[in-house]
Amino acid sequence: MQSVRVALGERSYWIHAGPGAMAHPQHLRAAVAGTRAALVTNTVVGPLYADRLEQALQAQGTAVLRITLPDGEAHKTWDSLNTIYDAMLNARCDRSTTVIALGGGVVGDVAGFAAATYMRGAPLVQVPTTLLSQVDSSVGGKTAVNHPLGKNMIGAFYQPAAVLADTDTLRTLPARELSAGLAEVIKHGLLGDAGLFDWLEENMDRLLLREADALAHVIRRSAEIKAAIVALDERETGPRMLLNLGHTFGHAIEAGLGFGTWLHGEAVGTGLVLAAELSSRLGRIPPGNVERVRSLVRRAGLPTAAPPMSVDRYLEMMSVDKKARGGRLRFILLKSLGEAEIVTDVPATAVRESLLAGMGEAAAEALPSPPDRSATP
Repeated sequence: MQSVRVALGERSYWIHAGPGAMAHPQHLRAAVAGTRAALVTNTVVGPLYADRLEQALQAQGTAVLRITLPDGEAHKTWDSLNTIYDAMLNARCDRSTTVIALGGGVVGDVAGFAAATYMRGAPLVQVPTTLLSQVDSSVGGKTAVNHPLGKNMIGAFYQPAAVLADTDTLRTLPARELSAGLAEVIKHGLLGDAGLFDWLEENMDRLLLREADALAHVIRRSAEIKAAIVALDERETGPRMLLNLGHTFGHAIEAGLGFGTWLHGEAVGTGLVLAAELSSRLGRIPPGNVERVRSLVRRAGLPTAAPPMSVDRYLEMMSVDKKARGGRLRFILLKSLGEAEIVTDVPATAVRESLLAGMGEAAAEALPSPPDRSATP
């Protein structure tokens, strides 16, 4: 078991990652202190892991209300949020009931937002079951649902009491979902750890083979990088924006195609390539570094070509990005492979040229089809 502390004063908490983490008696008892829990999962993850977690909770004297949502980004909506509210209110849950999010990033975001707003705040525990949620979305307290005009537009910052990242769940993760999680790992190396980026270039094959020690390394290092940034800037007024590297482009891809058409990590992977391309066009990094980013993203099994949409459509979707201020976009761009910064006043021509160059690759690359939601998580 590997543990990382997110230092936020009275809101500090532990991330525990390793085999069996979700049912670890000591960590589970410390995370869920009350006598009732609302276990929020989805139709794919629930049949695999909910019984195990529910039995562990019951063994420590915690009564469990299970709430099952549909699977997929398309269901990261107000309707899913109301499903949780309705179930908890009908069961007469009070504000001491712990909300437990068992699933990937969608479940974590929706259940987290429900916890943040149910009776003005109920305890929350994140139990992420995908690589993407274990290395990124379960850490840092961002919760949200999507709006048709933009991703994660309705939400709240709300820290969990703990994150229990059970690496056993990665054994059943489809290859496409594993690759999606690797996009966030690559992002962490690009924005804050050149050594991690170099390590990924040398060890990507081990990650794709799901070697336990390699996965444990990237989960721990990603948690350390993100925890350090969140501790500096919990509510994303400054340095935390760096964690959105690749996301301005990525969120535009998701919104423009329709949420759920591409996996979040697929859109971020392509977004990382576009951010590197824009960084190079502005003279910030040499073209050779763009090729290194593109190569690593491709080796992770991710698309590197932007899906064909009009440039105006991309810009429309990017205009509602949460980093925008006063109608002006802020980009997270690379200074080097391992260091990023927030940049304003990026020339529109450079953005357009980067998008056109990214879409130009689409002719030579098969773009992802919509995810098969019948697959095992």
